[in-house]
Amino acid sequence: MIFLTVGTYPLPFDRIVTAVDTAVMEGLIEEEIFAQIGFCRYRPRNMEYVEMLQKRTFDSYFQKASYIIGHAGMGTISAALDYRKPLLAMPRLKKHGEIVNDHQVAIARKFEELGHILVAYREEELPKKLKKLTSFVPRPRKNQAKAVADRIAKFLDEVSGSKK
Repeated sequence: MIFLTVGTYPLPFDRIVTAVDTAVMEGLIEEEIFAQIGFCRYRPRNMEYVEMLQKRTFDSYFQKASYIIGHAGMGTISAALDYRKPLLAMPRLKKHGEIVNDHQVAIARKFEELGHILVAYREEELPKKLKKLTSFVPRPRKNQAKAVADRIAKFLDEVSGSKK
């Protein structure tokens, strides 16, 4: 089963839902697919969907899924990495009214560069990326807590004017 999620951001993300629904119609996705479509105006014709899910139900779909398709939000990416699920992400874009800025593009690029996720930046890229999804093995994330703490300490030292 493939789980499609657009997250809970209160703006529609019709591009990804339409693209995945079209891929199902065209036979590019043969596996069962269940979608959480949030505030989308588009209503899928080729897959089962709901607008929102309770956290427990959402987690259940995430755990049962063989693959995840979703937006490039940190919650979705983190869950995919935590559950070790291959994720095909499509960043929400400001120019389409899907989000207030394009931070998901930067997030997607970094996690793609690290080998954690696959990314389709445009709808036209989705079919090609779907073919890669079934063989994609995400690189495990390594805990970088010490490096993060060191960077924060350095920043705070610089801001406060103190030197070590």
